[in-house]
Amino acid sequence: MSANWWNGTWRGISPDGQIHNRVRQVISPSGGIVRGKFPSRKNGRMIYHEGLLELDAIYLFEASPLVVSYREQPYAINYPDGSRLRRYTPDFELTLRTGKRVLIEVKPFCRLESDEVRNKLNCVGAYLRRSAKDFVVLDDRDLRLEPRQSNLRNIYHRAPRVPRSMAAYQAALSHHERRFPLPIASLTHLLNEQLIHPFSLLLVGLLRCDLDQPISSETLLHLIKEEDDVWFCIAQGHDF
Repeated sequence: MSANWWNGTWRGISPDGQIHNRVRQVISPSGGIVRGKFPSRKNGRMIYHEGLLELDAIYLFEASPLVVSYREQPYAINYPDGSRLRRYTPDFELTLRTGKRVLIEVKPFCRLESDEVRNKLNCVGAYLRRSAKDFVVLDDRDLRLEPRQSNLRNIYHRAPRVPRSMAAYQAALSHHERRFPLPIASLTHLLNEQLIHPFSLLLVGLLRCDLDQPISSETLLHLIKEEDDVWFCIAQGHDF
């Protein structure tokens, strides 16, 4: 059987998985929103999403080496809007490699053109800045950039579900440093005996490839040697 197939049983939480209770519980479908659960490798549990745009965001969080973990609907805040106090729940909270935490709102760009939505997010952003919290709004222009989104989904699903240690990845690459850049097919062959797949090395940030072109077996892979060098950013200027 291929080394890319995971033979275990998914139980919704791994031995080091996180337990998280969402602030907002959705009882039944409404408004045509596609709701579902995603088996997160980074969090070792099922992540709930409300809408396909949130699912697109999840794939980027899972693939980015800069995002260590994340949780959906982390907590609610009460923010001032003129003379009124309103309640708001972020869609996600990211924990970055630097240790910084970022609150995320996922919203279709067409919704951001609404005066009501813009006013709400401006008030939320102003309140969170005063509270020294990072807040970023991601829309479909960030999350559905093609072929990046399709490429990252492909990489994520083809990488083995159970990862090896970073030390094992680095040791495997050290034997072939002088060969790079290498096509995916060639590196797959070289690492076959170690049961390490190049897509796993992309997900942990040890390799990079061009995400502006559809990925194939001939796609060239390059080594990443600097810790602050990354192969893609979700939101330029926000450290992730």
